[in-house]
Amino acid sequence: MNQSPPDDTPTKHVFIDKQHPPLWRALNGLGLKVREAAEEAGISRLLVELLYVRISQLNGCAFCLDMHVSNALKEGETTQRLAVLSAWRETDLFTEQESAALALAESVTELPDAATREREEESARQHLSDEEFSVVTWLAITMNAFNRVSIVSHHPIQDDA
Repeated sequence: MNQSPPDDTPTKHVFIDKQHPPLWRALNGLGLKVREAAEEAGISRLLVELLYVRISQLNGCAFCLDMHVSNALKEGETTQRLAVLSAWRETDLFTEQESAALALAESVTELPDAATREREEESARQHLSDEEFSVVTWLAITMNAFNRVSIVSHHPIQDDA
């Protein structure tokens, strides 16, 4: 019979990045390579951070949201665009390239049914080159992995106050 621990029993979280540092370094290495590929493909750091924020919103990763919202602001992102990012399709604040990248990143993150995925990919292809399409896909894949590491590890965020 499964019983929940009493409310006063602290839960011990395993920081899987710290438990297996070589695996964490490998994931970080992949993340760095993907960012290099993004730069080579002409995807701005601002768009990379915007994608990271949106993917982290979809996954509910507080740690990554805290980090990447801060990074996006440092890259020059506006608070207005960050505030409406979850409803980006309802605004005209994002360029065609940004909208295509956001739609593709959402599709990679949510993995909708095949017909929806095909429609989103086809739409993204109208505004992204093969290289940009591939890089945005890799950005989403790696950010999803980072989100999962932070969520499973219960990485805490630091209070700015």
